[in-house]
Amino acid sequence: MMRTPTADDWLIRAARPEELGALNAIERAAGVRFEAIPWLADVPEVLAPADGLAAAHARGQVWVAAARSDGTLVGFAYADLVDGAVHLEELDVLPEWGGRGIGRALVAEVVADAAARGLAAVTLTTFRDVPWNAPFYARLGFRVVDRAALGPGLAAVLAHETSRGLPEPLRVVMRRDLR
Repeated sequence: MMRTPTADDWLIRAARPEELGALNAIERAAGVRFEAIPWLADVPEVLAPADGLAAAHARGQVWVAAARSDGTLVGFAYADLVDGAVHLEELDVLPEWGGRGIGRALVAEVVADAAARGLAAVTLTTFRDVPWNAPFYARLGFRVVDRAALGPGLAAVLAHETSRGLPEPLRVVMRRDLR
């Protein structure tokens, strides 16, 4: 019988440049969970762009979760700077490593990054009604932001997501204030 991974089995650290190419495979594996949601069946696969990951890495805003046993990457997060806040662009954990606190730990890294940069908040966009999306972030202190209150950067992020096939009515912008 296989043992379930625990927090002792993984660590969070800054991504190495040579690891960036492996992150889309984690996204694809994590995205399989969405296939079980009928109302998301037609949503296209939207992967982190290589240039976006490279720019985030250059800013020090790509983190990975790695298995302690062999260094295998099991999750990642990357962020950007939008409207004076750190914006969580992507968070993914391999399904077989889910439910172990890896996602929470990656979000904590993003929050720590915002605090270290002296910024007042972390923002993100996510699906409103997917249990491991908006409800997950709400448990971590994020709140839904009214669309009328969005700055130009976050409005542009939503418009870009819509242009890539993510249905805007199903999406929310969330914010966690740090001060």
